[in-house]
Amino acid sequence: MRDRRECLIAAALLAVGAIAPVLADDKYPSRPIRLLAPFPPGGPVDVVARLMSQSLSTSLGQQVVVENRPGAGSTLAARAAASSDPDGYTLLLASAAPLAIGPALYGSIGYDPATSFAPVGFVSSVPYVMIAGPNVTAKSVSEVIAYAKANPGKLNIGVPNGAPPHLIAAWFRALTKTDVVIVPYKGASNVITDLIGGQIQLGFETTSVVFGHVHDATLRPLGVATAARIPELPDVPTMIEGGVRGFIASSWTGIMAPAATPKDVILRLNAAINAGLKSPELQDRFKKLAAETVPGTPEDFAAFVTREVPKWQAMAKLAGLKAE
Repeated sequence: MRDRRECLIAAALLAVGAIAPVLADDKYPSRPIRLLAPFPPGGPVDVVARLMSQSLSTSLGQQVVVENRPGAGSTLAARAAASSDPDGYTLLLASAAPLAIGPALYGSIGYDPATSFAPVGFVSSVPYVMIAGPNVTAKSVSEVIAYAKANPGKLNIGVPNGAPPHLIAAWFRALTKTDVVIVPYKGASNVITDLIGGQIQLGFETTSVVFGHVHDATLRPLGVATAARIPELPDVPTMIEGGVRGFIASSWTGIMAPAATPKDVILRLNAAINAGLKSPELQDRFKKLAAETVPGTPEDFAAFVTREVPKWQAMAKLAGLKAE
């Protein structure tokens, strides 16, 4: 059943690109482009949006403006993008949140993740880190688990509502069989503020968000959600080393356009994305965030989304989260 569903999703995504009309505007782009970011400023998706807007503005010769559209677990931005004119002037910085998690958490989102968008290009993948605030005495993931089991309901994990960290925290709670309290926030920056202030104790965020706070010692990394330790945090064990078997998760991003966007526009944008990702300057900036850049074709991104969406849907089911 799952293989059949994945095939249907792939077919739908690729069909969107195949039926797109011929380019109507041979001078594209001739005016500024909006890049909709589904979360408030300061989070991992917004960080990538800012980097890509600068790069694309240079490559395309037109300003690419980031427009933050948070709300409803990232589905507001996706709905706005899906309902925009398919002319290449409104794009979505997509992630697991609007394409997999939103549909799993909300009953009516106003768009179909498989048919409402045309994949443009993969951008990046960034690992998640479990972080602790200054008032947490536990110095490792295993100590957190032990404390949580001995003190049910005493540890709070802050998460951006409906974002990947929301599912990751619920997944952690399910796998460790602990009674940690998941506290939803509007965005990652709000989580960081309350972590530093001691209102909550734990969080899951990407390296792109936490590196600055780790370096100035306002937050402490306990475990990275990768298969092996990362060079940027060599002394931080993996979540798996901390006793959470199979705990691997990353924040991936890519750019989507509304369905029926002309194929020539898609290819123009894809070439601009790849040119930026291959540039030494952008590669260096992503590397400092422990982020992996992923140049490729629209078809490559479509295939990735096809594989990735069922994983997050399964995680939502395992975590016990249901559509509201």
